[in-house]
Amino acid sequence: MPSLPHVYDSLIIGGGPGGLTAAIYLRRFTRNVAVVDKGNSRLRLIPVSHNYPGFPEGVPGPTLLGNLTVQLQRYGGAVMAGEIVDLRIEDGHFVASYLAEDADEQVELRALTVILATGVADVGLPVENWREAVAFGSVRLCPVCDGFDVMDKRIAVATAEVNPVGHALFMRTFSADVTLFERGDASILMDDDRRRLDAAGVRYIDSPLLSVTLDASMKPVLHTKDGNYEADVFYPMLGENARSSLAAKLGAETAHCDELVVDSHCASAVPGLYAIVDVTVGLNQIAVATGQAARAATHIHNRLPPALRHAVATSPLALHNEAA
Repeated sequence: MPSLPHVYDSLIIGGGPGGLTAAIYLRRFTRNVAVVDKGNSRLRLIPVSHNYPGFPEGVPGPTLLGNLTVQLQRYGGAVMAGEIVDLRIEDGHFVASYLAEDADEQVELRALTVILATGVADVGLPVENWREAVAFGSVRLCPVCDGFDVMDKRIAVATAEVNPVGHALFMRTFSADVTLFERGDASILMDDDRRRLDAAGVRYIDSPLLSVTLDASMKPVLHTKDGNYEADVFYPMLGENARSSLAAKLGAETAHCDELVVDSHCASAVPGLYAIVDVTVGLNQIAVATGQAARAATHIHNRLPPALRHAVATSPLALHNEAA
């Protein structure tokens, strides 16, 4: 008689801070989990985060990922390098097609639940040596995360499709020298937008931004059709699309930029399918990611059949039986 396929309590897709935290919680609940990570976590790009609680001197993104991975290993968990290329539901189980790193053939992973922690993919704007600029801190991705860290610097911001002036106005909290650059060929600002910029003292360059290079000191130089502008730091507001296709294919609800809509437990409209962090609608922050991971993992544990602990030799009954 053929053996039944192994079924995990939960398959976690994505090994960033959210996915790893969810795995740590579930392993501490003694749940059997699989974590698959493609290596695209934004946290790998962060040179130092000063916005995550508990690290008064800041923590490099790769260090935080490494610490979480080691913590997971201490509870018997591990990260499987590779990609989930397909996800379906079959016989009441989630069935994922897993392509391991450097492998040629896919294998199937089965699970009772799935946590999607796949994050977002950035889009748009040519920036010279983009990864090096992000690592140096001259190009930054998150005003909420590190606005305080660029206090009183010359800050350049590009318009965004949604709320095009919002990020530039937000950065006026931290500096009197903020310049907003137009991303497209035609201005998308309304008259009210221009009035808000004027009232806040934000300079607006309506000549389209063509490219961004770095000077000898790694500071950004922004090139428009009408001239070149120097800054200390640039927020490109690249725009992003959530990596939600695996969930959307199963019928999960999506919103703007393909972000998944989830409830207070981070559960999607598909029973057993959860989503956390940047792939969902909400605030993209490491602290939010870990909170959502804890919430989703606890809800999963409580809804699954009990993970009953077997009696061990040190229990009173076991000691009694041994003495007899």
